[in-house]
Amino acid sequence: MCSKKQIDLLFLKGNNAISFPLKLIYLETDVGYVNPCQAMFVVPKRAFKRAHDRNKLKRRMREAYRLNKASFYEVLSSNNKKIILSFLFVGKKSEDYSLIESAIINHLKRIELAISK
Repeated sequence: MCSKKQIDLLFLKGNNAISFPLKLIYLETDVGYVNPCQAMFVVPKRAFKRAHDRNKLKRRMREAYRLNKASFYEVLSSNNKKIILSFLFVGKKSEDYSLIESAIINHLKRIELAISK
């Protein structure tokens, strides 16, 4: 996700949910993306000073999302919805992949339920 306007709109009007150690901000949009979803992954520099620590956490979040997005995309496609997501790491220390993956799965299920209503 690289549109400054879309990012600003997401943080201004988006809905949010927390499942430790991740905070999700999401917003339905009208923009005609090729994929039904655009996602970004954020790890704050304030909490993790070293770039390799931030990059490691972002790699874990992206991999967990990549492995679990198939069913999420099916729900979005069947409902003709386009959505933008932002996953923010809110933990204070580096977490294992399994905890990050379970948080991503919880967030994706939560959005599926909200969209299918």
